[in-house]
Amino acid sequence: MVRVGLTGGIASGKTAVAERLAEHGAVLIDADVLAREVVLPGTPGLDAIVDRFTADVLAADGSLDRAALGTIVFADSAARRDLESIIHPAVRARAAEIEKSAPEDAVVVHVIPLLVETGQQRAFDICLVVDVDQHRQLDRLRIRNGLSTEDAQARIAAQAAREARLAAADVVLDNNGTPEQLAAQVDDFWTRLPDLASKS
Repeated sequence: MVRVGLTGGIASGKTAVAERLAEHGAVLIDADVLAREVVLPGTPGLDAIVDRFTADVLAADGSLDRAALGTIVFADSAARRDLESIIHPAVRARAAEIEKSAPEDAVVVHVIPLLVETGQQRAFDICLVVDVDQHRQLDRLRIRNGLSTEDAQARIAAQAAREARLAAADVVLDNNGTPEQLAAQVDDFWTRLPDLASKS
């Protein structure tokens, strides 16, 4: 089994890279997907969030109001750490379950937005970073999420600095070009993966 940790700043293109790797046959374990799963209504995760942040972070149907919670945690680093202490252990446990069920010869790609922030870069055979310059990142985030420039900047600032991610990378994919150019880089990475894994 080859274990790849895929990361990048918010709106950097991680999803596009992950989808391309899945087309090649990789098993994807997406921390963002699992983070939603572990806070569904009725889960211990959602109960813990309500205990910490009150029922003000619940939508009318009892599900988590992610926008309301985001407003709180992106403005308060202590609150964000509290949230992470609830979600991260649950996500890691679920990711371990999924990986355990993967074939022995699989390429397992863990998509983890906060991989560097949580110090996991050495937990994988290869740390793959999707990189984009901050101006493009800001524009993409504002358009994709409908955020003000100020809110988008706050979300970028809440993550590791670009330089820290690049320093942690074994392989960097440059997403400052077209989708086709990014896909070509992913294809090249997949071709080189056996050799890269043998050197890890």
